[in-house]
Amino acid sequence: MTRQPSGQRGPVDHERRDQIIAAAHEHFRLYGYKKTTVADLAKAIGLSTAYLYKFFESKKAIGEAICSLCHNTLLADIQSIVKDSITPPEKLRKIFQSLAHNGAELFLHDRKMHDIVASAIEEKWHAAIAFDQELSGIIRHILLEGREQGEFERKTPIDEACRAIVLTLQPIRHPALLEYNLETLDDDATMIANLVLRSLAP
Repeated sequence: MTRQPSGQRGPVDHERRDQIIAAAHEHFRLYGYKKTTVADLAKAIGLSTAYLYKFFESKKAIGEAICSLCHNTLLADIQSIVKDSITPPEKLRKIFQSLAHNGAELFLHDRKMHDIVASAIEEKWHAAIAFDQELSGIIRHILLEGREQGEFERKTPIDEACRAIVLTLQPIRHPALLEYNLETLDDDATMIANLVLRSLAP
């Protein structure tokens, strides 16, 4: 059974839902998430506000759907790294670099989308929480793989190590933090990854 995303109503795979999300995404890109109301969206899309509420219970629910699409793109990049036939340390290094690169791209070339992601984290949207859980699961998988191959130390409890690594990713992936270090973000990601990997050495 397909799980209904947070704040969404009606059939999950309804074509009209996808049209609303696409149109809302474009509208948010032009005018920003915080300045837009459901009535503004309905007017821009050419639908009644009541009709939008058949699919989404609020503007936040629409924002969550769009944010989930963005997070899915990030996760797809990370999953491709995990599936690559490289060592666990190199996988971790590439994840740091991927998150830094994608975060900078979003800020520089899709600022309004960057702002939606920032709202998601600030307001603890389900989409942001789900992404953090997925990311933690991926980091945990790589840590276990590295321990099995003798690449990583085994003394630190796995949950503690996983949590610590996710925290070290904050400066390069959090929308409110990465913008202060844009010019050095790629180098920062490599530097932090190197420090993390040295701490994980057996």
